[in-house]
Amino acid sequence: MIPRALAPAAALILAATSAGGHPHVFVDVALRFESDAQGRLTGVEVTWSYDDFFSLLILSDMGLDPDGDGQLTDAELARLKGFDLEEWPEGFEGDLYIHAGDEKIALDHPVPEAVRMEAGRIVATHRRGFGPVAPDGLRVEPYDPTYFVDYTLAGPVVLPDACAYAITEPDLDESQQAFRNMVAELSAEEQYDGVEVGNLFSDIMVISCRAPS
Repeated sequence: MIPRALAPAAALILAATSAGGHPHVFVDVALRFESDAQGRLTGVEVTWSYDDFFSLLILSDMGLDPDGDGQLTDAELARLKGFDLEEWPEGFEGDLYIHAGDEKIALDHPVPEAVRMEAGRIVATHRRGFGPVAPDGLRVEPYDPTYFVDYTLAGPVVLPDACAYAITEPDLDESQQAFRNMVAELSAEEQYDGVEVGNLFSDIMVISCRAPS
């Protein structure tokens, strides 16, 4: 899902590509988890590295980098900071989902922390507080329910020293078949209203931690 602030750039992408194709925006994700003295997780710093085409559209839409050299002034970076956190639609969960078993962990509204340009890509970082939550067994999934945006857990991922993680990438053939099966069960009206399928194509990260000695 795209926040309202990014709608103009999203509209340009749809105009330039097949409206029926998904996804349209590609984002690499890095995560740095914060913990308390007991080793429980208390927040996560999320870094989104946008693809170069979407980055170019954002800069153009905001009137930044007029000379096209990929270098932003301090004033331009200040304007860009938090651009992707403005005017989140009602119900938008920030395309990051953390579960402890069947329980979804509630995440605080994001706070922008930094933004930079890197090889023609916008790299934006924000923080979301939660918990505290015991980390062992947590399941972390970055995805857009509408699959307009494709998120890849490219890393790095930073966890407390006693913890590790494993990432399972989606089997795209199985995901496409699951998508077709889902659509086949929907009415034409339900299909027109949109189908939330992003979880079918998401990376899944599971955290495991050693017991305290």
